[in-house]
Amino acid sequence: MLTFQTAGESHGQGLIALVAGLPAGLRVDFDFVNRDLRRRQGGYGRGGRMKIETDTAQFLSGVRHGETIGSPIAILIANRDWENWKDAMAVEDRPESRAKYKPLSPPRPGHADLAGCLKYNFREARYVLERASARETTARVAAGALAKLFLEAFDIKVASQVVALGRVEIGGEPVPFERVLALRERDDLMLACVDPAVEARMKEEVDRATESRDTVGGTFEVITRGIPPGLGSCAQWDARLDGQLAQAVMSIQAVKAVEIGAGVAAAGKTGSEVHDEIGYDRERQSFTRRSNRAGGLEGGITNGEDLVVRGYLKPISSLRRPLGSVDFESKEAVKAAYERSDVCVVPAAGVVAEAMVALALARAFLEKFGGDAMDETRRNYLAYLEQVRRF
Repeated sequence: MLTFQTAGESHGQGLIALVAGLPAGLRVDFDFVNRDLRRRQGGYGRGGRMKIETDTAQFLSGVRHGETIGSPIAILIANRDWENWKDAMAVEDRPESRAKYKPLSPPRPGHADLAGCLKYNFREARYVLERASARETTARVAAGALAKLFLEAFDIKVASQVVALGRVEIGGEPVPFERVLALRERDDLMLACVDPAVEARMKEEVDRATESRDTVGGTFEVITRGIPPGLGSCAQWDARLDGQLAQAVMSIQAVKAVEIGAGVAAAGKTGSEVHDEIGYDRERQSFTRRSNRAGGLEGGITNGEDLVVRGYLKPISSLRRPLGSVDFESKEAVKAAYERSDVCVVPAAGVVAEAMVALALARAFLEKFGGDAMDETRRNYLAYLEQVRRF
């Protein structure tokens, strides 16, 4: 089974991704991994931290001569900001480090500050922030880039776009996948919208939030093309792929809702308006759909159509115009603490969601087709495609 874990704090020495279960023989494109890390850092409305960091993946194990060797892969992404914090965040307990330590209090509404302090019995939220911070997603993107490279070895591609930001939505018919995929090649992520006119209006939304010392959220969409039918299962609740994808995307910091296909709109329609009618292409010997409102999943199983997952991102919780809070000691009403923060991270969240969707799909792919080496996985996969073709 493909698994991954991350470690490291926002202002610690670095972030670590540990990926296990990838077959041997996968060619690792290091430029691809680092490009995804740069994409996560980009976008209009990002804060000062992104001017400090230059995220680059350092592979410590599991890759030799540019290919996976079947053992766990350890990736380190150094935090350049550590130089500004190391004297205050020393591992050992030293009086001089405590003197330079910067407490975080009072708790900020919308963050994990208060809930985390109650859970771990901290009197201030610095140690909660260090792990709850979205800086952690840097390691996820590095791990997800490996999953994307694995999927692309089987002609499966994952891409994202921003479909709404604040009060601005792209609307209209579904965007052709090729236009969404092209966003991955842009040097300037901007707001990751395929329509330049809509993107300009989204930029104005960010500008308004910046001027009012506020933040803005939005909706990103991850589309995967090339997924075969049959990944996931309807046999057990936790094997349903839609549930696994929902958890993967919901786990991203600030995501408060997840939708597959036309899930939200479908709830207000009749069945005849929602379900995707089935056809058959005799020339290609494959089943077809007249629409894809199911978003590529039925009964927790992929059906061969594009997989479409949306994440709804709340506005970032650190405001330059702090909201009301309560002092931990006096319990008096005060203004919340302020930490350096972004105004908008919706495009970056889309990049993180690409990683999480790719990791969930790669795991489901390996659960079905197995293989200790890429050649073995490919043989199993091609045999299955032939079985589907002959159905």
